[in-house]
Amino acid sequence: MAANVGSMFQYWKRFDLQQLQRELDATATVLANRQDESEQSRKRLIEQSREFKKNTPEDLRKQVAPLLKSFQGEIDALSKRSKEAEAAFLNVYKRLIDVPDPVPALDLGQQLEIKVQRLHDIETENQKLRETLEEYNKEFAEVKNQEVTIKALKEKIREYEQTLKSQAETIALEKEQKLQNDFAEKERKLQETQISTTSKLEEAEHKLQTLQTALEKTRTELFDLKTKYDEETTAKADEIEMIMTDLERANQRAEVAQREAETLREQLSSANHSLQLASQIQKAPDVEQAIEVLTRSSLEVELAAKEREIAQLVEDVQRLQASLTKLRENSASQISQLEQQLSAKNSTLKQLEEKLKGQADYEEVKTELNILKSMEFAPSEGTGTQDSAKPLEVLLLEKNRSLQSENAALRISNSDLSGRCAELQIHLTEATDMATEQRDLIARLEQDLSTIQSIQRPDAEGAAEQGLEKIPEPIKEATALFFGPSTPVSGTLPEDQVDSLLSIISSQRERFRARNQELEAESCMAQHTIQALQSELDSLRADNIKLFEKIKFLQTYPGRAGSSDDTELRYSSQYEERLDPFSSFSKRERQRKYLGLSPWDKATLGMGRLILSNKMARTIGFFYTLFLHCLVFLVLYKLAWSESLERDCAATCAKKFADHLHKFHENDNGAAAGDLWQ
Repeated sequence: MAANVGSMFQYWKRFDLQQLQRELDATATVLANRQDESEQSRKRLIEQSREFKKNTPEDLRKQVAPLLKSFQGEIDALSKRSKEAEAAFLNVYKRLIDVPDPVPALDLGQQLEIKVQRLHDIETENQKLRETLEEYNKEFAEVKNQEVTIKALKEKIREYEQTLKSQAETIALEKEQKLQNDFAEKERKLQETQISTTSKLEEAEHKLQTLQTALEKTRTELFDLKTKYDEETTAKADEIEMIMTDLERANQRAEVAQREAETLREQLSSANHSLQLASQIQKAPDVEQAIEVLTRSSLEVELAAKEREIAQLVEDVQRLQASLTKLRENSASQISQLEQQLSAKNSTLKQLEEKLKGQADYEEVKTELNILKSMEFAPSEGTGTQDSAKPLEVLLLEKNRSLQSENAALRISNSDLSGRCAELQIHLTEATDMATEQRDLIARLEQDLSTIQSIQRPDAEGAAEQGLEKIPEPIKEATALFFGPSTPVSGTLPEDQVDSLLSIISSQRERFRARNQELEAESCMAQHTIQALQSELDSLRADNIKLFEKIKFLQTYPGRAGSSDDTELRYSSQYEERLDPFSSFSKRERQRKYLGLSPWDKATLGMGRLILSNKMARTIGFFYTLFLHCLVFLVLYKLAWSESLERDCAATCAKKFADHLHKFHENDNGAAAGDLWQ
């Protein structure tokens, strides 16, 4: 029934009758206005048709008459249909416009039904309380004269007090010991992790520094060797070029000297021939003989000088050839030594690169260390980005401070637990006082019962029935519990006995009332305890889900395969149902990395995200990159082509210039050399 009323209430609430009535009212006004407009337009149409009949000829009217009749028939049908629809709408409108909204009544009915349900629950609870009260009355009636049960109850109360005291002490000791053990275990694990992480970090940093220094040293040595090798090769090449030029010049000079010697020999032979002719001609004058002798002596002297010069030039050529061969041997030995050193340096460089490749997990170790830092040393989410830039010593100090604060909080909680233990002891003393009061009350009740049982009957049975009728009903019920319902009580009760019965009944009522209040207080305490336990259960479930998140995150790491048990499977479903917390972790890590970037890196990342997020931007970026690459390649190709063209042009020019010098200026060079020697 409640479900039907609730569904009807939700249906009428979604139906919104008032809004429908307003819409129907607006539609009715619109229909009325349209009816007036249609009447006016109909009148205008009739007038226009009359004017058409007057102004048109007969044959045209006969031709148009069937068409007008068909149009008129269709218009009449449409107007009839619209009138019927408007009449149906107005009928529905008249019935629905004054219908009251049932939502408040249904809401009130639902609330009344909830109240009736609550009253029913209260009645059932009251019935249960009455039943418990009757049970207590029965138990009280059964336990009235049973001293054994009273002693047993006293023993139970004493045992309950002892057990409560021992349980409170044991719980307090167990909690304190557990907290101390947990704190010691956490501190030990933290110290171990700190020592291991610091040692790993120091080893990795030391290895990285040594490798970097060795790599830089080898690179500098290799660069120095290359520079020295280049310098020496260039110097040797320059020296060889100079020697070759000197050798060429010496060869040219030797050739010139040989040619001059040949010319001198020819002149000498011609002179000898002339001398022979002169000796043959004896009849020549003395002056001519003297001239011939002088010329021959001068030619001989000049020939001897040329021969000495030729010998000196030959010695120079031999000496230069020897120095050239020696220089070539030295340069070859130096080149071989430099090549050996270069190969040794290359081998050492390869070894260092292989060693660096073997230790290429430095970045992975660094990321693991950062993850451990973020997991162990990050106190909150907001300070994760700030702690990532701090050194390990500062993080350890902050973690130590946080552990000290946690230790202080645990001490405070320990003091609170001790205070609660003291409060429990106070409650225990109060309970013992209450037990003594209850024992006193039981003694008073026993005394009152003994006084009631000591009432004597009168002589004549039934003589005091009129006096007994004056006793109130509660007193009759109380006396019926002791004397039985069928036992007629005769005689008049004294006033002190009636007062004692009234005091017994009033004390019983007060005791029942106090017991009812105690039960209500216990019920409230039980509800509060259930709520606290539920909240604690929710917090523990959330903590377990977070622990499962960490376990799953660590299991995803390479080389760390975790075994799944029933607990993980139970919490994995809850973890999958929730929002994935690793996404928030990755977002925080990305935000931390993004905040650690430089401004130009941030700008580059923003431009990349902008380009990748838009199709048009991606297309423009692709074609722009392609255009830049083509432009760079074209520029490089043009530069290379121009440089090669310049080299070819310079080579051809040098070759042509050398050919020109060799072809056209060889005699000039020989004559100039002869002039120089002369």
